[in-house]
Amino acid sequence: MPARSSGDRYGTVAIAIHWLSAAAIVVLFVLGLAAAYSGDPGAKAALLRAHVPLGLFVLLLTLLRIVWWFVDRPPAPPAGASRWQSSAERAVRLLLYAAIVVLGASGIGLLALSGAGAVLFFGAPGPLADFWRFAPMAVHFVMALALLALVVHVAAALYHHLWRRDRLLARMGVG
Repeated sequence: MPARSSGDRYGTVAIAIHWLSAAAIVVLFVLGLAAAYSGDPGAKAALLRAHVPLGLFVLLLTLLRIVWWFVDRPPAPPAGASRWQSSAERAVRLLLYAAIVVLGASGIGLLALSGAGAVLFFGAPGPLADFWRFAPMAVHFVMALALLALVVHVAAALYHHLWRRDRLLARMGVG
């Protein structure tokens, strides 16, 4: 399979970025929720030590994906897709990218403002701060909810795969 997309199928680069991002985002939700609800400061720090680099990885993958679209345009909309479906797909894709970029930026801001980066990764003394005291935490939380709401992307893909059986997921390397 070629690295670049064709008129009806994504290339290996886009497919790899997509599925790596999707898997990492699921893990990020689990780690983030576990850290948020952890009563043990040591466990919370350990969870965040995994959450932060994985979040940076997803941010970099997303920025790479955005740059990649200037080199490699996505395939044309599938045959039979209505104008509103194509517009909705494009809007959801852009909202996903925007949510991920804002999540990454707010996470970096939160680490910097709270001092958590120094505590987690550079051995600075002291406990982790209460992240809710810092404005980026509210943004991070809202964007995580927005990303979760954009699960409509998954629902649409499953609709095409299970009900319409139009092999839409094959464009992204499945089936």
